[in-house]
Amino acid sequence: MKFGSVPDPGIIDFTIPSDHPDTAKVLSKGNASFEAFVGCAKWNKTDLKNFYPKGTKDELSYYSTQFNSIELNATFYNSPKKDQVLKWKEKTPEGFKFFPKLTNSISHFKRLIDTKQVVDEYCDAISGLEEKLGMVFLQMHDNFKPKDFDRVIKFIDEFPKVIPLAIEVRNEDWFTDPASAEKFYQLLEDKGVANVLVDTAGRRDMMHMRLTTPHAFVRYVGANHPTDYPRLDDWLVRIKAWKEQGLEKLYFFIHQNIELESPLLSAYFIKKMNEQLGTNLMVPKTLNG
Repeated sequence: MKFGSVPDPGIIDFTIPSDHPDTAKVLSKGNASFEAFVGCAKWNKTDLKNFYPKGTKDELSYYSTQFNSIELNATFYNSPKKDQVLKWKEKTPEGFKFFPKLTNSISHFKRLIDTKQVVDEYCDAISGLEEKLGMVFLQMHDNFKPKDFDRVIKFIDEFPKVIPLAIEVRNEDWFTDPASAEKFYQLLEDKGVANVLVDTAGRRDMMHMRLTTPHAFVRYVGANHPTDYPRLDDWLVRIKAWKEQGLEKLYFFIHQNIELESPLLSAYFIKKMNEQLGTNLMVPKTLNG
């Protein structure tokens, strides 16, 4: 994941900003339960270094014995077919969740114009995951600006209500223009759509810290730098605070600009989370520890 990469991560201030004032209000509507899903963005051997034992034949089957979720980026490039979705479901154990990205034909090519048929076809296929579907997320192109806000409203209104949805916007104007930001955040809150947080070196503005549901969807991008691990420690402090305020579900997906040790970072994060938040997630095995 090259988005947000910088030549020298050592000069970046990775401090997690204070929460948006309305985040506490949203969390106060949560209940006393808490559930965490942590995973990587892909399950293929090429990207997940130091993870698969020698001789592993079915990557998804093995991956799902080590993690309880996957941020499914493959569906961004090709809309899945029903038979493929059924195979994914059958290969994974009870309790495993998929978080597929909406296809780029919706977000990047059609840019939310006249997308109802494509969205319905996508959702019809992905709904085959049944109870293993965690949440679908829409990632807009970084040149999609607030001037097209009406498209977002129409998209959300037409999106199937039975499928949980999260949205990630990337253009700087969504965050630097207070009026645009508040309109967007309030829309998501009113419609029950999760507001994706992205922690990446070169785009600190995307750390808006505005939750719009009691479900936090965080995409963490390691910078291939020694700061990657302390950044995860800081996230645990914030997540613990959110949990105490009413956070119901955490969806936390770990990437790197250059995929070298996402499973190692994930194992570190899960182990610390189990210790500090009282969760009981399996700590993934890695080939070097």
